[in-house]
Amino acid sequence: MSLQRPNGNSSSSSPSPKKQKTEESEEEELMVPDMEAAGSTGGVSSSADDGANNPETDQTQNAKRPRGRNPVDKEYRSLKRLLRNRVSAQQARERKKVYVSNLESRANELQNNNDELEEKISTLMNENTMLRKMLINTRPKADENH
Repeated sequence: MSLQRPNGNSSSSSPSPKKQKTEESEEEELMVPDMEAAGSTGGVSSSADDGANNPETDQTQNAKRPRGRNPVDKEYRSLKRLLRNRVSAQQARERKKVYVSNLESRANELQNNNDELEEKISTLMNENTMLRKMLINTRPKADENH
């Protein structure tokens, strides 16, 4: 005499559904898809093949299922995203350092150029003042000619 399970399988002919789920989840833990491979193509998980053996999953496949993944996969994806974010943040900090360094060197160059131009202005203004005085001194005075 064999006992009938709700899914139609006898207990003596096949392993229990709970044991199948445990074995499947262990397989999924070992086989985590790569982000680039699964990407936006919506990679098919191994649980899609389970519907052929279990009528309950056939009914749930026809109904809208939540698109969530198992907790191990979620944790893996979360850690991978966290790592990507950390790497990206570090790269952004490095780019910012280079950018700020370039700005500082450009500011120093412009300041030096500005100082040279101010010195040149001062020299030219002094020369202009001296030349005006020489011009005034060399002009013949109107009183002396008459």
